[in-house]
Amino acid sequence: MPQKKDAPLRSDAQRNRERILEVALMELTRAADAPLSAIAKKAGVGQGTFYRHFPSREALVMEIYRHEMQQVAETAAPLLESREPDQALREWLDRCARFAMTKAGLADALRQATSACGTKPAHTPLTEAAELLLRANEKAGTIRPGITADDLFLTIGGLWTIDPHTDWQPRATRLLDLVMDALRVGAPGR
Repeated sequence: MPQKKDAPLRSDAQRNRERILEVALMELTRAADAPLSAIAKKAGVGQGTFYRHFPSREALVMEIYRHEMQQVAETAAPLLESREPDQALREWLDRCARFAMTKAGLADALRQATSACGTKPAHTPLTEAAELLLRANEKAGTIRPGITADDLFLTIGGLWTIDPHTDWQPRATRLLDLVMDALRVGAPGR
């Protein structure tokens, strides 16, 4: 009997899926064109199992992207609970930068996957996290009113052009300091 699309995976199937994702993240971060057969072999699963979970390279890359973005997004609310809104936003931006730099190979794989299938990845959890932080800062009067998540992502887009194989941290820090300074201009509480 076929498994329903929304039915939870059996525990062994879930472990296989998680192992595939873990190995694929490492391999695709290292080399965007890593062979799927090598990923399956390193994950300890057969080709059939691999393709049952991820029928294409694009499906695999998009799931890794979704999972990794979810991890970054989930840090926003706890940061707001433990820090002032502007400190929470700044720390969250640092986490975005760290993700961008440590997952540079994944970005190449994502570009290849999305150009091959003609789609753009949705970044809804990340957008929601950014909006949460921006609205908290707007309410606190620490940033100018009306900044959207799209505005923020366009502003920090330069992070993804920094060479991750260099000493990227000082440069990312300077760029994010500039972003925070720009967000504060016109803030009612300043």
